[in-house]
Amino acid sequence: MKVIPTVLPEVLILEPKVFGDERGFFFESYNRKTFSADTGLDVEFVQDNHSRSVQGVLRGLHYQLVKPQGKLVRVVTGKVWDIAVDLRRSSPRFGQWVGVELSAENHRLLWVPPGFGHGFVVLSDSADFLYKTTDYWYPEYDRNIAWNDPDLAIDWPLAGLNLPGGQPILAPKDAAAPRLAQAEVYA
Repeated sequence: MKVIPTVLPEVLILEPKVFGDERGFFFESYNRKTFSADTGLDVEFVQDNHSRSVQGVLRGLHYQLVKPQGKLVRVVTGKVWDIAVDLRRSSPRFGQWVGVELSAENHRLLWVPPGFGHGFVVLSDSADFLYKTTDYWYPEYDRNIAWNDPDLAIDWPLAGLNLPGGQPILAPKDAAAPRLAQAEVYA
């Protein structure tokens, strides 16, 4: 597995070795020994999630304030623009973000560690998105930050998408999310 550092050192892009021929392809999307050896991280995943979304759906920016989750994410059909935001107030990179395209074609995975917010927007007609998480989902600890917070200034690639009213499709909780300045974040 190739590990590609990002501008946020804790957030990692992972490129698995893909073996392909005229029949198709094969790759290990996760192997605990390989993940640990290549990243230097020893994490235990306890939950797998799968979401399907249509073009223009934006999910995020989500995080769990108590029992924070690390996430290993990938796309199995379609294409998304995936975002991780440092939400640790004590970090010198607090409020900084990194974005990466994840797709069925590039087979990339993204490691989003605990202490970071996460979100994505679907760029293809639809996308199936898989998450491995290091802790369970606890709705009482679920938090979010506005996807379009001007203080974060995330460069979402929305141009050219079929967006009703020119805006991404949001869940009600994401549409009502506070800005970073008003949000509960990590110490």
